[in-house]
Amino acid sequence: MRQGDDALKLSCVILTMGNRVAELNRAVESALNQADGDIEIVIVGNGADVPPITAEIPPGSKATIKTIRLPENVGIPEGRNRGVQECTGDVVLFLDDDGWYANSKVAAHIRERFATEPDLAVISLRVMDPDGGAGQRRHVPRLRAGDPARSSEVTTFLGGASAVRRSAFLQVGGLPEKFFYAHEETDLAWRLLGEGYRIEYDAETVMYHPQVPPTRHPDFYRLNARNRVWLARRNLPWVLAVPYLVNWIVLTLIRERSLSALKAWFKGFIEGLREPAGERRPMTWRTAWRMLRLGRPPIV
Repeated sequence: MRQGDDALKLSCVILTMGNRVAELNRAVESALNQADGDIEIVIVGNGADVPPITAEIPPGSKATIKTIRLPENVGIPEGRNRGVQECTGDVVLFLDDDGWYANSKVAAHIRERFATEPDLAVISLRVMDPDGGAGQRRHVPRLRAGDPARSSEVTTFLGGASAVRRSAFLQVGGLPEKFFYAHEETDLAWRLLGEGYRIEYDAETVMYHPQVPPTRHPDFYRLNARNRVWLARRNLPWVLAVPYLVNWIVLTLIRERSLSALKAWFKGFIEGLREPAGERRPMTWRTAWRMLRLGRPPIV
């Protein structure tokens, strides 16, 4: 049975650079085949033409597919922001073009949660290895990531495996476009927490994604460090920003053994200190205390 006219409308934004044709069609098909989905799909070509979409809308479905092409690669946050601007849904699902939903019940579950929990701003989906591997720790957005099957409130989320209340997204200004790549979700999450919203890692909503290291991106270390500094400068009181950055310097020196990676990381760190970070809206101590109670104080 399909949802009534008063049900929350779902949109799905898929960002692509046009180089994963089969994977993109698999992602689109997984969104189209959601039970009671009727999802509005917006595919954003980020500096590239959107490949031909062969996935077909099921008979009787009210789902739609729209494609837009950006003239240049503007990065992940701005690309997703442009996608949201083209959406009309109450809830926007962000889906990586090489990921896909594990079953047809994801949309119905997400719709029900957002409809009954008005303070819920983001659901971070569980990411699983389609080949049955153990998965990656970074895909569970909390410090205690040992049990990916456990749902919990969190203080950040995975951008390409998430669902966001569109009104809340727009309320806090969307994703920080200057970041280009890395930590843009955390910036958005902290601002949503500051407005009293909840963010939840929901292990019942599963997305499949191949196991790939984030270091595959050529500027990973530089952008990771630069945006880490910008994140602190934009969102943290200075008394928290300093220990936050010192903590990450120490952790990077302990974890990273590659000299070239360390050089790139510290180059980005210096860029983060020197270049404008955008609007500064430091979180309140109430928000910082809330993050502490959720198990992730804003210094780690």
